[in-house]
Amino acid sequence: MAPTCLRPLLRYRSFAILFLTPLLLLPLPVAVPTPEAKCAYIIIIMAVYWCTEVIPLAVTSLMPVVFFPLLGVQSSKSVCLQYLNDTNMLFVGGLIVAISVEQWNLHKRIALRVLLILGVKPALLMLGFMIVTAFLSMWISNTATTAMMVPIVQAVLDQMDNTEYDVTMMEQATGQTNTVIELEEKNASDPTSVHVISNGQVPDDPRSSEEKKMRKRICKGMTLCVCYAASIGGTATLTGTGPNMVLKGQMNQLYPNNNDIVNFASWFGFAFPNMILMLVLAWLWLQCSFMGLNFKKSWGCGTERTAKEKAAYNVLKAEMKKLGPISYAEFNVLLMFVLLVLLWFSRHPGFVKGWATRLFPEGEKYITDSAPAVFIALLLFILPANKPKFIGWNPSMSDPEQTEEDIKKPFLSAPLLDWNVVQRKMPWSIVLLLGGGFALADASANSGLSAWLGHQMTPLGSIPPWAIATVLSLIIAVFTECTSNVATATLFLPVFSSMAASVKIHPLYVMLPGTLSASFAFMLPVATPPNAIVFSYGHIRVLDMNTKLLTLFLQMLNVSNLQNHDMGCYYTGYVPASSCIRVQTHSHEGLAVWEWLRMCE
Repeated sequence: MAPTCLRPLLRYRSFAILFLTPLLLLPLPVAVPTPEAKCAYIIIIMAVYWCTEVIPLAVTSLMPVVFFPLLGVQSSKSVCLQYLNDTNMLFVGGLIVAISVEQWNLHKRIALRVLLILGVKPALLMLGFMIVTAFLSMWISNTATTAMMVPIVQAVLDQMDNTEYDVTMMEQATGQTNTVIELEEKNASDPTSVHVISNGQVPDDPRSSEEKKMRKRICKGMTLCVCYAASIGGTATLTGTGPNMVLKGQMNQLYPNNNDIVNFASWFGFAFPNMILMLVLAWLWLQCSFMGLNFKKSWGCGTERTAKEKAAYNVLKAEMKKLGPISYAEFNVLLMFVLLVLLWFSRHPGFVKGWATRLFPEGEKYITDSAPAVFIALLLFILPANKPKFIGWNPSMSDPEQTEEDIKKPFLSAPLLDWNVVQRKMPWSIVLLLGGGFALADASANSGLSAWLGHQMTPLGSIPPWAIATVLSLIIAVFTECTSNVATATLFLPVFSSMAASVKIHPLYVMLPGTLSASFAFMLPVATPPNAIVFSYGHIRVLDMNTKLLTLFLQMLNVSNLQNHDMGCYYTGYVPASSCIRVQTHSHEGLAVWEWLRMCE
């Protein structure tokens, strides 16, 4: 808790930040009445508002629409065009497909099927949870993936604990009975014995406390693996998480003639191997931290399943049985999802001509990844959720058992997706957040602020490029622990681009590691919504997140891995960090630290 003398100040903190920030920074555009200074004035104010979240992130993102025209930085027409550009349409189309997957529980069916295939040995179970979470996070929201997976993990852990408790109670009951019989026989034969337990109980087994600690560690590891895998998996695809979309939009804004260097296929070719590496490192680290290195016990290859493992398998099997056989709607959604992925990969693979070039004249110039995304989204509102019934034109020639109601039913049933569902589940705030970031990048370039920043960073040219990338990645990684991942990428990527131009290195050499680092928010519950969801279950303390994962956090930056890629060849619905404060927390210690981090908000 804050000291008593500071509590009145904290009460007015939001009010002071909201009104004093523009007033204190007002000398900047007044003393230096240039477009660069005016643009910097708005950017600094938005950065402060984004970091402190005194008003919602999406509302802050609308400030360029008002203040850039008023200050003469850009016209309203130019600013507003940035809020629904090609990148945002790609984001919206991908999210609509993700919402359809969630609507019909297809993601849960995929998750349970993979877990049943991999098995329920401790190490394999954790690996299965991480693989499923990472795969689903590549295509749907990290938050939705975590919210779906954590209850499954919790149900499996609860069933394993209940089964272990029942087995332990049975063993203790059997052991106590045998001990009483042995003691009675010993007393009859040896009256001088002094170790008789009159109440028939045996001393507590010292292993019980160790087993409880081990169960608690396994529970922490199993829940932590979900939120970490969600953050890691989102980096593998362009639409997997917000910072990736920010990078694509910034590249299109700052370098209009980049020949679509950042598209779905090129990003996947770069980021997917990196995601696999990060996932393996996270899995090994969680194994070492919470389960130990007893591979024989963890893997148990060739051994018979224990009672706990059978219980876990039964839970997964029961959940799978609840879903029933795959429905017509699920099959159609799966078909649309696969078709979208194929269209994204084959549009412009790079090594051969894609369908956009072969089927349409100048298709490579006119067709981007947003076109197939919106096309599949349109089909989801057209394709029926139930199988159409073919009825003869003449009622007398049709099936005699056919009722009058069947004849009156329309040929096509309700579509796979309803707009009310999309309107309710779509994270519209992120569309505005991305648009605000693109407006800032465009204004920075046109006003000359980017060129001025690049000139100021010219002395960095004496530092080796790998050192620059490492330092910038560390800065991003620390900053993103306290602010929105999307806001962090929005603020830093244009600066990195200007710096790259000043030191004469490829902009992607510093922008790529910066983008990945913005997604690696592992150390605090408020860093990203998946962390908050896991933290809300009460098994995890803040110390479990930061001290255990500090080494992994540094490894995950792994800038040297990026240097092996050719930079020239080569949602997701993110919820703002402010929503994390509304998660119900069962840990009093964690809540106290949380409130302190949020400055008693």
